[in-house]
Amino acid sequence: MDDLLALGDDPEENIASEPLAPWKVLIVDDEPEVHSVTKLVLGGFAFENRPLLFLSAYSGEQGQQALQDHPDIALMLLDVVMETDHAGLDLARWTRDELKNHFIRIVLRTGQPGHAPEQRVTTEYDINDYKEKTDLTTQKLTATVRVALRGYRDIMVIERARDGLERVIQASACIFSRQQSAEFASAVLLQLGSLVGLERGAFYVRVPPPERPELRHFPDTVRVSAATGEFERYLPNETQHQALPGELLHTLHDAFDARTHVFKRDHYVLHFSDSQHGESLLYVGDAWNMTQMDMRLVELFCTNVTIAYENLHLNQELFESQLEMICLLAGAAETRSKETANHVKRVGMLAQVLGELRGLDPHTCEALRFAAPLHDIGKIGVADSVLNKPGKHDEAEMAAMREHSVMGARMLAESRRPLIRMAADIAASHHENWDGSGYPKGLHGEQIPLSARIVALADVFDALGSKRCYKEPWSDEQIRAHIQEQSGLKFDPGLVGLALANWERLTEVRLQFPD
Repeated sequence: MDDLLALGDDPEENIASEPLAPWKVLIVDDEPEVHSVTKLVLGGFAFENRPLLFLSAYSGEQGQQALQDHPDIALMLLDVVMETDHAGLDLARWTRDELKNHFIRIVLRTGQPGHAPEQRVTTEYDINDYKEKTDLTTQKLTATVRVALRGYRDIMVIERARDGLERVIQASACIFSRQQSAEFASAVLLQLGSLVGLERGAFYVRVPPPERPELRHFPDTVRVSAATGEFERYLPNETQHQALPGELLHTLHDAFDARTHVFKRDHYVLHFSDSQHGESLLYVGDAWNMTQMDMRLVELFCTNVTIAYENLHLNQELFESQLEMICLLAGAAETRSKETANHVKRVGMLAQVLGELRGLDPHTCEALRFAAPLHDIGKIGVADSVLNKPGKHDEAEMAAMREHSVMGARMLAESRRPLIRMAADIAASHHENWDGSGYPKGLHGEQIPLSARIVALADVFDALGSKRCYKEPWSDEQIRAHIQEQSGLKFDPGLVGLALANWERLTEVRLQFPD
C-alpha cells in the first residue's frame, strides 16, 4: 500500500503511537452490590475498541470529588436516593450548573421512581437517560451504555472541532500580522506547533521564482529559512551549511512537482505559492498520530496560510513599487543638482543605522531608510542657476535655495501614508539646527522632529565626504572634527555621540554605495 495518506482516508487506518485510552465510567450508588454487578455485566464491554475504566462513588459528595479529579469521565451511572432522597439529583444539577460539565452523559438509575418522576427530572436536571433498576437487564444495560458513549463521542468530536477552529482562527490571525518573509516562516512553524503539536519539529524552505514559468524546477540545493526541533541543524550559519538528506528532499520534491500538500505516515509537507511564481515548502516531521480531524484543521490552516502568503507578497510588491517611485523622485531632485543618485541611498542607509543606534524599533528604522531620500525633494522647484551655482550664493539666491525645505514639505504633506508623512517632516526640518539657528522656522532642540535630526546628521556626514560642484570631498578626519565641533550647535549632541562611537559603521555605508 502506498504510504501517502490522503485527507479523506479512514482515520482508523492511522497508526497510533499509543494504545487507545479507555472510556471512564463513574458509578455513583450507595449500594456496593450495584457496583459489583455493574462491573461484572460490563467487564468485557468495549466501544470502538476502547474498554471501560470504572470509577466508584458511594455518595453525592464522593461523586463530586470524582468528577473534579477526572474531567474526562464519559458516562455517569447515577442513583437518586443515597444519603438523602434527592442526593443524585443534587449531584446532577451540580455537575451541569456548578462544574459546567455539559459533555458527560448522565444515566439516572433508580429503584424508587416515585422520588424522581422521569419527565420532570430529565428536563429539569439535564439527564440524558432514565432507567429503573428492575428493568436493567444485561442486554438493556449494555445498550444504554453504548448509546451514552456514542453520544459522548459525538459531542467531543464537535467540541474538538470547535476548539480546533478557534485555534486555527487565532493561529491565522498571528500569521496575517506578519510583514516579513522570515517572520512569516517562523510564525507558521510556531502556530502549527500550537495547532497539532510538533514533537520532532519542522522546517521551511523558499523556492525562488524562475525567470520564466516554463523553467520552473526543483533546485539542486535547498536552503532552510526557518526550523524548529531536530531540523534546526539544517539552518545555514556563518561557517557551514548542512545539506538536507535525500529522504527529506524526496517528499519536498513530490509536493513541489504536484503543487499540493502531501501527507505521509510519519511526516507531511505543505506547499504554498504566490502570484510572482515563488513557492515555499513546509516540512513537518510529525504525522503518525494525527487524526482525520487534525488533518482537516491543518488543511484549513494551510488555506489561510496560502492567502496570508499571497497577501504578504502582494503587500511587498506594492511597498517596493512605492519605494521605487520614491527613489525615482529623489533621484530626479539630485540629478537636477548634479549630485549622484547614490547620495540619497547613502543618506537613507545612514539614517537607518543612526535610528538603530538611537534604539528605535525596526519598523521606524526601516521607515527612516526609505523616507530620508526625499529630504531634498523640494530642490525640484529651485532654479538651475541657483541650484548648480559653483560659487557662493548671494542673499536672494540663499533665500531661494532655502525655499526647497518648504516646497518639499508642501509636496509631501497631503499624503496620509505614515512613511510619506515622515518624509514631509524630514524635508521641512532637516536644515533646522539644535541651537535654533537653522531654517525655515528656527526650531531648536527637541522641537525638531527626531527623524529630521537624524537625517540632518546623515546628510552632512555624506555630503562632506562627496565631491560637489562647489567643493572637493573632505577627509575622514575633517568630517569627524567638523561633526564634533557642531555637536550641540547644528546637531543633536546625543546623536553625535552615537555617530562618533560607531564611526566605522557609518563609513562602511559610503564604501557600499560609492559615487
